[in-house]
Amino acid sequence: MPETVPPGASASPSGPQTAALRAVLFDDATPADTDFVRVVDTPEQRVRHPSDALGMIASALGIALVLVLSVIAHGTTAGVTQDVRGFASLLGEILVVPVNVLEGLVTIVLPIAVLIELGVRRLGRQVVESITAAACGMVLGVVTLLLVRHLGTPDFVRGLSVLDAGQWRLTIPAYVSAVAALLTVAGPRTRRRTVRWSWNMLTFALLVVLITAKVSLPGVLLSLLLGRLAGQAVQWVSGVRSERAYGPTLVQAVRRAGFRPTALVRVRDLGAASGVDDLTRVGDAAAVTRSSDPAAVALARASDNRVYAMLADDGARYDVVVLDGDRQVVGFVTRLWQALRMRGLEGRAAISLKSVAERTALLSYAAAGAGVRTPRLLGIGMADDSAALVLEHARGAVSLRDLPAHDLDGTHGDTVLAEAWAQLLRAHAAGLTHHQLTADVLLVQHDEEPGTRERPHPAEDGKGAPRVWITGWEQGEIASSTLTRRLDLTQLLALLALRVGPRRAVASAVRALPAADMGAIGPLLQTVALPTDTRIEVRRSKGLIDELRTALVERLPEASVQPVRLTRVGARTVITLALTIVAVSVIVTTINFQQIRDAVMEANPWWVAASFAFGGITWFGAALTLAAFTPGRLSIFKATLAQMAGSFVALATPAGIGPAALNMRFLSRKGVSTPMAVATVALMQFSQIVVTVLLLVVLSLTTGSGALVELPSTTILMAIVITAVIIVALLLVPGIRRWAWGKARPTLEQLWPRLSQMLGQPTRLTLGLGGNVVMTMGYVLAFDAALRAFSHQLGVVDVAVIYLVGNTLGALIPTPGGVGGVEGALIAGLTTAGLTGGIAFSVTLLFRVVTYWIRVPIGWVAMRYLESKDEL
Repeated sequence: MPETVPPGASASPSGPQTAALRAVLFDDATPADTDFVRVVDTPEQRVRHPSDALGMIASALGIALVLVLSVIAHGTTAGVTQDVRGFASLLGEILVVPVNVLEGLVTIVLPIAVLIELGVRRLGRQVVESITAAACGMVLGVVTLLLVRHLGTPDFVRGLSVLDAGQWRLTIPAYVSAVAALLTVAGPRTRRRTVRWSWNMLTFALLVVLITAKVSLPGVLLSLLLGRLAGQAVQWVSGVRSERAYGPTLVQAVRRAGFRPTALVRVRDLGAASGVDDLTRVGDAAAVTRSSDPAAVALARASDNRVYAMLADDGARYDVVVLDGDRQVVGFVTRLWQALRMRGLEGRAAISLKSVAERTALLSYAAAGAGVRTPRLLGIGMADDSAALVLEHARGAVSLRDLPAHDLDGTHGDTVLAEAWAQLLRAHAAGLTHHQLTADVLLVQHDEEPGTRERPHPAEDGKGAPRVWITGWEQGEIASSTLTRRLDLTQLLALLALRVGPRRAVASAVRALPAADMGAIGPLLQTVALPTDTRIEVRRSKGLIDELRTALVERLPEASVQPVRLTRVGARTVITLALTIVAVSVIVTTINFQQIRDAVMEANPWWVAASFAFGGITWFGAALTLAAFTPGRLSIFKATLAQMAGSFVALATPAGIGPAALNMRFLSRKGVSTPMAVATVALMQFSQIVVTVLLLVVLSLTTGSGALVELPSTTILMAIVITAVIIVALLLVPGIRRWAWGKARPTLEQLWPRLSQMLGQPTRLTLGLGGNVVMTMGYVLAFDAALRAFSHQLGVVDVAVIYLVGNTLGALIPTPGGVGGVEGALIAGLTTAGLTGGIAFSVTLLFRVVTYWIRVPIGWVAMRYLESKDEL
């Protein structure tokens, strides 16, 4: 039930929304004193701050960065520590007692003081959460220490260690993680005095132990970030006390805006049937009448802000939009991402509550001053962590989303469309853009004037013209560019097309817009240019964008509809950046650079160069196969660059998967349909298997390794045995046969149509198979050259079998590029062939360096080049 809330009292949560509304709106009691306000709301006692989720992500990224830099910048950090070691040792001897006292304060006294303050403030739940966070931080620190100690490479461990008495000692202070987690949950330093002192003392203490070389700089940063991660995770899971304005505090904010409310009712989207109750005042009585109010519902749906229906003491009805400070982080990130991603959008974004309120007010006043029909902003008041914006109520207006379909039919509907274009063009004439034109920000009103009582529908009495309102200017822009204004036009065109169809929407735009603007809309008709709500609807309406382009060309045959690039940062850039981070992390944490250096220094440089050259030929072979199997003409140069880029992608994806996906993307950008691209890539892989088997047979016959008068080598014998076992298993075990057929059937169904076409094109088929021969023999000869670099030699068939079998078995392990699995299989194959373990390791390491690791930066350069040319 709603309560009559005096200022300074606490508002009680309401019951079910509909019951609460009926209780307020049909109360027959005498009018309450003007010092009392009826509030219908459900206050949220605890909320999850989006800033905590963003903090967790930032902490995780910071941890990854510290781990990488701990190896890359190890020399710098060690040098800094060494430079201050002498002075720090002297300082530690002079101030040994104060330093010990300082460490005791940080580890014992300050955490106790923080918990005592929370207890005095009667924040028992926060005490429990702080202790829980400290325990989680401690566990994270200990687990990280153990993982680094037992799984890290020597270089990786040394980057987090300090030199103590001639020995490297790993230092990741887990207790620091515990204290950092506790202080994170205990509250902001601006409101908790002990928390502020504790952070300052912790920082000073860490500086002291850092310059005395008791801990490494990466170890300190890692511990702090682990503690922050644990604390923010606890806050996100448990939630924090809400500091939003509710009840009497909300009433206080409205009064600071210059209004004296008598009732505030929370607007919620209760479904199409219920709507929101409109509050009116009849004479001196506090009677309230119930009527549908979809305009307020649309206002609540259009944003994440709270919306209230307000009845003032003068009997007027207003809408109150409440901005909550904890929600502005989401808005800031959204606006920042849009500005970074989309060309032409404003890059500045406010994050503080006051800045957001001021920006919203500025845009609202500018829109109203430009003559746009929009709810006027009448006042702003702030209380606690909320700002209340009092707006004029659009009485009788219905959002475009809720507008009945018959209201958009015939001449009446054409008038609505014309009014929508007219209002937007009026804003554009003043330099304003909206950026978020959705079905909830366009309102249609059938009154003669705003605020008058509703009249019958024009279709019924033939009177009155529909009026269109535009609300929700929060993400708009003042003094906007031509591009952003045309993006607005594109959004409105797509929005209207969803309601009245593409042809009618385009017709309305042609009547309202200049030819130059209409011609510029075509290249902007892309889902990326639309707001999220509209984008979702467009994707559900399959083919709507294409129909809009077709309708536009029918109206303006000379108009171009070829899409232009709107994004600065698209999915490709994000994926490339992610792959780069993964690549650097994998290289830094898995490679022993000293072993690689020793192996390469011992090898014959000419054979090392030959191994790299043979490996490079594989790019051309794969490109030749791709060009031959692709319908139409394909540049060998760009196809080769695509294969080079596949060397970079392979670093972050399982063997074979990344390059195949990259080839499909490359073909798609060349205009090849998705089914044809999939079939082409599948045919490439199938032909490679066939060519590999045939090459083994040919090499065996031509080199004499398969002669009847002598036994084959151990390697070949093992290959024969493995092949025989596989064939027998397929023939005799139904389960294995069904599994193999289930795996092979989709691929065969995809490639058979393309294969049947290639059989009718012998020239292309020969080129494709020749490319596979070049690629396979390139790897085999590169492996043979790596073997010869250490003055060892095996038969060509043995080398081919070891490479092909080892690479296939190693690739079954789902690690990026088969790292670990391929090396192990190749070493085992060379050892089986009679080489010592040391030689087998060196050969394998050299081969993987010249055919995998050293190709990663080359592939990255090729990928960036193709992206710059819009080829990927």
